[in-house]
Amino acid sequence: MAKSDDLAGIIAGCKQGEAQCFSQVVDRYSGRCYGYFYRLTGNNDISDELLSELFVKFVEKIGSYKGGSFEGWLFKIASNIFHDHLRSKQRRKKLLETQKTLLESEVIEFRQSDGEQIDRLQKQLGRLDRDTKELITLRFYSQLSFKEIAQVRSEPIGTTLAKMHRGLKKLRLLMEG
Repeated sequence: MAKSDDLAGIIAGCKQGEAQCFSQVVDRYSGRCYGYFYRLTGNNDISDELLSELFVKFVEKIGSYKGGSFEGWLFKIASNIFHDHLRSKQRRKKLLETQKTLLESEVIEFRQSDGEQIDRLQKQLGRLDRDTKELITLRFYSQLSFKEIAQVRSEPIGTTLAKMHRGLKKLRLLMEG
């Protein structure tokens, strides 16, 4: 590490918006910050994303640095970014679980149908767009999990769940109509 006088000059340059000074901070701290994120996540891609977010926040917040341990200040931002990532991950997981529960309750309604309803269901499936019909068929006739369907379709599981929810809603409207 360079002397603290050098770091103070670099920080002063950052506060004045000098690109070269920002670059020096990135050069000095990116390896350590990446290592911090990687040890917490165990994932290269997530660590890269968090590192990028850290340096964006650094640029936004450098004006609030009032002295003291620069490394402590920078790693406090890194820690906050990591905790925000965890909260976001928990929210996504909760949303996906809620969607899955909703979809499973809709499945139960369809499974309780009698033979005549099944024929009617097949007819209404034919009225759906091809994408929606494929989703419903993969889930209920091929009995693939939502995760497997997302993999087959090369899309995020949240997208698959949302499309499935909308598709079942369309199908229900057709069945009721």
